[in-house]
Formats: sequence, C-alpha cells, structure tokens
Amino acid sequence: MFDFSKEQIERYSRHIILKEVGGMGQTRLLESKVLLIGAGGLGSPVGVYLAAAGVGTLGIIDDDVVDLSNLQRQILHGTSDIGIPKTKSAEATIAEMNPDVKVVPYNERITSENAFQILEQYDLIVDGCDNIPTRYLLNDASVLLGKPVVHGSIFQFEGRVTVLYPGKRSVLPMHLS
Repeated sequence: MFDFSKEQIERYSRHIILKEVGGMGQTRLLESKVLLIGAGGLGSPVGVYLAAAGVGTLGIIDDDVVDLSNLQRQILHGTSDIGIPKTKSAEATIAEMNPDVKVVPYNERITSENAFQILEQYDLIVDGCDNIPTRYLLNDASVLLGKPVVHGSIFQFEGRVTVLYPGKRSVLPMHLS
C-alpha cells in the first residue's frame, strides 16, 4: 500500500473512509496513468475530477489554444490563459489543484504516427475529442493495445458515455439528458 503523507491522508480522507475505495483504492489511483484526449468542453471537467481524485499521472493531448469563447464551459482555463496552449493551461491549473498529479502535456493531435507510442504508456484512455476520425483511430489503437477507453460526447443538453474494454463483455452506452 502507498505510504501516505499526513497531507495526503487529509486530502484523500473522503476516499479513504469509503469502503468501496479505502487506502488500497486510493493507492491504485495514485499509481494510475490516465490519458485524456482533449482539454476542451469534455476534457476540462474530466481533468479537474481526475486530478482532484489523485490520479498519479495524467497525460493530456490537445493542440488548441485557449480562446475567450472557451471560458464559459472549459473550466481548466481562465482569462489569463487566453492565447496559450490548452495543455499548458491545464498543467498549471492541475499543479495548483493537486501537486500529487504528474501532468504529461502533448501539444499535438493524436495521429496514426503517434497513437501507439503515446497510448501504450497509459492504463486508461478518456476520449473527450470532438471528431470522428480520431475516435476511430482511438478505437483501433486501443483494441490492438488492449487498453480500455471511455468515450464521452455532448450536444447541447444531451450527453453520451460509452466504455470500451477490448476483450471484455461490451458495456451499453448511457444516454444522459
């Protein structure tokens, strides 16, 4: 089990006291590696919650810069971040939120040239991208690597979450509205 510092015991106490998480579960979170595709409307809240929960390594892929029109829905970024890469903004926000989380920024798009090299380093892939070709690429790469992927998508006031775990029984997508 992880050797928690006093600060970590206080920070994660609400997880540690839950029988469903406990010290072993928090240890697994702190030792986990999650790759987040997109630091925008979907990726921002996911990144915030993964960092708050204490995911040990959080890779973030995004090739965009923060724009004023992003700020009402992309909570990883603030006004002072306008014009800088979203990965840099996300890294700074997460470092302030939880110093236990190591952020690995990738200021690029996921492509067929880099997908395997990047994805193989992570335990779980969270897809918050907004284009279909990237989703197909993630599906192909994750199946070949045996990596689970959580896909999220939203349109106005509706959302969908699908969990794909190669080699495991399929999970039906959830429709949220």
